[in-house]
Amino acid sequence: MIEPSRSIASAEARALLVLALPLALQQLGFQLMGTVDAAFLGRYDESALAGAGVGNNLLFAISSIGLGLVMGLDTVIPQAIGAGRYPEARRYLHGGLRLAVLVGLGCMLLVCATPLVLDLAGVDAEVARDARIYVYLRALGIVPFLLSVAYRSYLAAHNVTRPLVIAVVVGNVVNAGLDWLLVPPLGVVGAALATVSVQVMIVFVYRAAVNALDPDGSAGPLAPGDRSPLPASTRADLIAILRYGGPVAGQLFAEVSIFGVTTVIAAHMGTLPAAAHTIALNLSSITFSVTVGIGAAASVRVGKAVGAGDLALARKRGVMALVVGVAVMASFALVFVVIPGPLARIYTSDAAIISASIPLLMIAALFQLSDGTQAIGAGALRGVGDTRATLVGNLIGHYLVGLPISLSLGFAAAMGAPGLWLGLSAGLTITALYLVQRFLIKTRNGSPR
Repeated sequence: MIEPSRSIASAEARALLVLALPLALQQLGFQLMGTVDAAFLGRYDESALAGAGVGNNLLFAISSIGLGLVMGLDTVIPQAIGAGRYPEARRYLHGGLRLAVLVGLGCMLLVCATPLVLDLAGVDAEVARDARIYVYLRALGIVPFLLSVAYRSYLAAHNVTRPLVIAVVVGNVVNAGLDWLLVPPLGVVGAALATVSVQVMIVFVYRAAVNALDPDGSAGPLAPGDRSPLPASTRADLIAILRYGGPVAGQLFAEVSIFGVTTVIAAHMGTLPAAAHTIALNLSSITFSVTVGIGAAASVRVGKAVGAGDLALARKRGVMALVVGVAVMASFALVFVVIPGPLARIYTSDAAIISASIPLLMIAALFQLSDGTQAIGAGALRGVGDTRATLVGNLIGHYLVGLPISLSLGFAAAMGAPGLWLGLSAGLTITALYLVQRFLIKTRNGSPR
């Protein structure tokens, strides 16, 4: 006879995986689009590959602010649904969509100013030119991207994940086709146009899926004539979203910026280190995206438990997500160690770039566990509602610890790009330890608020 506690644990594990796998596939699909872009650009021109890598980091450093604000929905919507307050969840979605448009437009303006940092950093002229073109065009996709994040949060909170997977699979096919057509004649222009086109398409798919949900929370399909509009969000709804989303925005900006800073530093070191850094960072982003999906699932599962008033269950769900994430990232670390050369050859046939990428991939293998743990820890804390801790943890880990080590090893110790990556590894480790400890403290007893 199966013990009740073991049966409950098995049921919880299945529920986590049922939600986490599609969300991880969705995140992996988004990263795969970037991988395909980089693979086409790597065979088009070395400076185009490096320029797109630099440009993408500048773009996401700013758009992460809007992303974090909208991700306040990852706290308020699951908690509202967990408490059975479905009309409130729909108002939150309306508020999130409003924020996506308003903040997205502001981010577009800021993004268009970011190439100024390339001149100050002394980046190679060809790399800077390609990065500038890439940034200007990709800025057009910021608003669609943020709208899709709001819709994704609502769908995931209802355990509706099929549209997310379908959209990203179709998006990858479309993106690859457009890259094949546009990159050879247009370079970074073609890669940017392909990505923006897919971002717009995904918004329409997500919106159709949300419109098909029953507003009373049953998540059943509705006939087109039965669809009801979203109720208008109130000022209190927007304040609630921003209360949780504000710290997430700061956390994401801090996290993305540290990688953006190291990317610019790598570009300053030369085209070869910049290209190798771009390859290693892209591969690390692929593995990281899987744990981002698990973290999103943890946010939903933990948030629903908090909304239902069951803090002990919230703790169990968060710990379970962390265990799953560690197992997944350990597998990825092994792959990085065993076949670094073949992985680098996905992006380029240049022997010098491949050789320069291998040491970075070996270091990336070291921080896989830390990277995954901090992503899932941040997701669990969003579910609890303690988003401020994610900001504090990233500031301590990346800026008080990681960046000084990166600069010391990269320049003072003359280690170059590998020195930068050792600093990143140290920062991720400190961040992961802080976030896990914070989650365990917040769910130990009493109220998480």
